[in-house]
Parts: sequence; structure tokens; C-alpha cells
Amino acid sequence: KRFTQAQRDPSSVRNNPGGLAAVWARENTRDAIFEAMQRRETYATSGTRIKLRFFASWGFERGLLDDPALLKKAYADGVPMGGILPNPEHGKTPEFMVWAVRDANANRLQRVQMVKAWLEDGESREQVVDIACSDGLSPDPGTGRCPDNGARVDISTCAVSTDKGDDEIKLTWRDPDFKADQAAIYYVRVLENPSCRWSTYDALAIGEEIPAGTPATIRERAWSSPIWYAP
Repeated sequence: KRFTQAQRDPSSVRNNPGGLAAVWARENTRDAIFEAMQRRETYATSGTRIKLRFFASWGFERGLLDDPALLKKAYADGVPMGGILPNPEHGKTPEFMVWAVRDANANRLQRVQMVKAWLEDGESREQVVDIACSDGLSPDPGTGRCPDNGARVDISTCAVSTDKGDDEIKLTWRDPDFKADQAAIYYVRVLENPSCRWSTYDALAIGEEIPAGTPATIRERAWSSPIWYAP
């Protein structure tokens, strides 16, 4: 059977064909790559080659996003993904910088999400909010979600909208609910516009129906290592 749904079958249509792991190493050598993994300056994708940077600070310089020395200053004034944010001066809230660049051979970027996790009264909590939207849109303050940017997929051909989404998203963001006495972790997700799932491509290629119970489309994505805050 071409599209088996068996959960324990490695060829099951439920599975993803494979993602990618990325490492921000200072140079392309074995030692530098292992050093980057040890400091957790890594991220992953669902398969496309999105480039993702993520930093936290108690205050980046004004105009950082347009500065040619952005990365140099971000390292100097903050910590990268995988790092631990030191204790703040009284009254400060953390500022996060995200820089995502699309894979030129894949779909355009649609949104950036911040994922925050913490403990409260002995229970784990998680919050996911959209912090940047493509196409000049802004997150809805009530729902914390980006509005629909109009990107579409033609399931009969897998053609996607080429006039929606951004090639690059760059932003800074502060946590409005930050509590200085509460440990937390933060990581970001970057989502592309919708595209056909691999099983849809395969079904079209061999002239079969899209497998029942399987999503026809997905949003490829990248997700960073967390940044930790511990008072």
C-alpha cells in the first residue's frame, strides 16, 4: 500500500520525511561546530533552509535592526539562542531580537511566534503569541494572532501564492507579562506560508487521491533553542 497509516511503520504517511538541524558556529570546523552545540546556539527546521537568529538583552541599542553591525552588537549587548539571560537591573524587562530569512527555494515567511514557558503554583504554563506578521500586518491585540495574509495553495497543482509573505522578518519585542522573580524560557518559531504536504505532492505525482485523514497542506517552519531566564 502506497500510503499506509500504520503508526509504527517508518514509511507511514503520518510521518515527516525529515527536518534539518542548524548550528551557528564561528567557523566551519569540527571544533567550532561542537563548541556551538555545547553552548546550544542551534535551531531546527521542518525541512526548509530558513535562517534564524534569536537574541535577548536588557536593552539593545536604538536602531539595531538597521545597523550593518547588527550581529556584532547583538552578541555584545545580549545572549544568543541557547544562552542564559543574567539578572536584570531593577525595573527592566527583557528585549528580544529575531531575524529570519526565507529559504530562496521554498515558500515565503508568514509570521514569527514567541513561545514562553514557566512554572506557576507548581504547574507548568505555556503561552504562544504572534509577535510579527508578514505583508505589513500586525497581531490582533485581543487574540495575539496575525490576521490572514491571503496566502493560498492550489491543491490540484500545489501552486502557492507568490505575492504574499515576506522574504525577511526582523524585529525586537518585549515581554509585557515579565516577572523578575519568575524563571522562564523563551523560544521563537518562524512559519512559512502554507504549502502542500509531501504526501500531497506524492499523490499528485502518481495520480492517486490525497490520503484520507492526512492534512493536504502544512506550514514549514523553524524553531530556535530557548533562551533561559533564572532570577
